[in-house]
Amino acid sequence: MSVPPSTPEQRRSFIQSQTALASPPLTPEIKLNLATEITPIWEATEATLEANNLPPPYWAFAWPGGQAVTRFLLDHPQWVRGKRVLDFAAGSGLSAIGARMAGAERVQANEIDDFAIEAILLNAASNNIAVDVLRHDLIGRNEGWDVVIAGDVCYEKPMSDRVIPWLRGLAGSGVTVLMGDPGRAYLPAQGLVEVASYDVPTSKELEDRELRVTRVLRLMP
Repeated sequence: MSVPPSTPEQRRSFIQSQTALASPPLTPEIKLNLATEITPIWEATEATLEANNLPPPYWAFAWPGGQAVTRFLLDHPQWVRGKRVLDFAAGSGLSAIGARMAGAERVQANEIDDFAIEAILLNAASNNIAVDVLRHDLIGRNEGWDVVIAGDVCYEKPMSDRVIPWLRGLAGSGVTVLMGDPGRAYLPAQGLVEVASYDVPTSKELEDRELRVTRVLRLMP
């Protein structure tokens, strides 16, 4: 990893060399390019990535919040069927792919990380799914979505402080906002309605435990 990948083709090659095609525990019908115990990026420390000018590979993991909200949509497709859906901070694109499988009319996956964008495109292609990718900061904007998905976005206070008021504003304008959260510290204490809960298998390397109780929540205005 001594030379940072700088073109879309190089980033795609990097992703494929550092991950393996696998299914997250809660969504076996979806295949993603994921870091596993046998792939190189699993062993890469943050210092090694930083030394090679690479951002943390959030896109290489199926986080519990994303798995839970994706499972919910696959089991309850009426929430997105025929609708325009945004998967915000999409990471691997898991929820975007799940929404499309559930019958969403149009799905947009939003990321600002170039590697995540290529991972989303690779993952969508692996599942024969069409997903539009938006690479810009959407916070504060409303582009006509019917449903906005936000999995695992309350892990840091600055992120939560920016995202939650925007999502509440969208909810106030009639957008259905679904969040997947495994108990992150900066999840709002009020204005949430639980619609489902799942036990999500995870890894001690990522979560310091092997199972995360993860809720799917509807954010209210």
